[in-house]
Amino acid sequence: MQILLLSMPDSFEHTPTIAVRMPNGGLASLAGNVDSHHQVAIADLILAQSSVQATVIRLMEQLQPRLVGLSVMTFQRGTARRIISLIRSIKPDVLVAVGGYDPSLAPEAWTDPSLGVDFIVRGEGDLTFRELLRAIEGQGSLSNISGLWFRSPDGFQRNPARPATTLKDGDVRPPSRAARVLSGYTMMGRSIDVVETSRGCTFDCSFCSIIEMRGRNFYRFSIDRVIADIRDAHDRGARSIFLVDDNITIDVPRLEALCRAIIEDGLDDIMYVVQAMTAAIATHGASLAPLMRRAGFRYVFLGIENVLEDDLAFLRATAKNSRKQENTTLAAVNVLHQHGLLVVGGLIVGNPDDTRSSIETNLAYAVSRHTDDARLPRARTHRQSARRGIRRNVSSDTKRASRRRRNRVHALEGRALDESPPHSDRLSASSRLCAQALARNDDAYLSRNHLALAHRSGIRARHLPPLSSDPCAGT
Repeated sequence: MQILLLSMPDSFEHTPTIAVRMPNGGLASLAGNVDSHHQVAIADLILAQSSVQATVIRLMEQLQPRLVGLSVMTFQRGTARRIISLIRSIKPDVLVAVGGYDPSLAPEAWTDPSLGVDFIVRGEGDLTFRELLRAIEGQGSLSNISGLWFRSPDGFQRNPARPATTLKDGDVRPPSRAARVLSGYTMMGRSIDVVETSRGCTFDCSFCSIIEMRGRNFYRFSIDRVIADIRDAHDRGARSIFLVDDNITIDVPRLEALCRAIIEDGLDDIMYVVQAMTAAIATHGASLAPLMRRAGFRYVFLGIENVLEDDLAFLRATAKNSRKQENTTLAAVNVLHQHGLLVVGGLIVGNPDDTRSSIETNLAYAVSRHTDDARLPRARTHRQSARRGIRRNVSSDTKRASRRRRNRVHALEGRALDESPPHSDRLSASSRLCAQALARNDDAYLSRNHLALAHRSGIRARHLPPLSSDPCAGT
């Protein structure tokens, strides 16, 4: 069966495509876990933001897929619906499946018949998608596939959820990067790929979609499998790797073992980016941080969440951000800096009881010299926030401070740029100029010419036709 898998072109505000174009690791895992007789093509449309419609039309005409799958996050819902409409206009009889966080956690938003969706893959899709393709080919019944909703003459049938895969028995095979049909993945001028070493988290933070998706659990891939996956990404040109684990520092001895394996296998010439807990780094950083640096780790995203205890309590993030001795965040940041690692701090503002003062306290921390970069999403903490209501009111001087911080930080990040960035031939002239400005720390050029544009809240699928009607507008 010919299959086309698409990730959406919309980008996060804090990862503008002029600096970051990351592959969708979930789609590569789907491609690696289907039966071998299928032909799968992956198109990460983040690489085609300026030509989404033309790219989709070209791929549909060239591949003539029997099924198209779309990976969708909530802020990408509108774009995905328009892409489905475009796909249907090209090939009306194509089967359409959607998956990812939005269809998994808000499946009712995808059941209206006029949207043209045939299947909703909820939760982890590796095994569900494999079984879906077998059922389409007559090997089994759709009704017996856990984690699947599918359209029937009586509407969508809702099968039971699929438990999180334990990863121990080898059922989840390595990803297939060879299925990608677009190229040009970069982070700050370096070619990048993604690797997962584990899945899940055992904490209960109220803002987190991970535990909503798969429950509170933590499962590991073997170190040998992870090293083979890193080597595959490296052999395909990656010089930076984002370890996308939900919480890799739950098991610190395993992370230390991974670092040693990276060094022993000669894969320490790669720049690694990782997400970490402040408490784990503060507690184990004296031994862990130097080992991470030797293995090639460069950026650590710390889930600080909030510097105020009351807000941490509301976010249910106190447990992972505390220990008995000194301030956990400062201890974690200091030990990472001592060993030459750069810190990206993640803070959340916009809690129901936030005041101008509390928001500015967090912003003051973000623009301080404690962290090298900061991400400040505004909170939407599921039903709890919906009940209490959220009023977001960030002052204009706060916004200006944030813009100044971004300008300074992105010039700072230019240290990671190679003199001759991989894929530079694929960058637009303006992107090359910006990369050069990053490399020479030219704040004035960046703030004057590019950062304001780059930090708009994401592409909204330029060059896509509008929907003739959207029955779920506003949902």
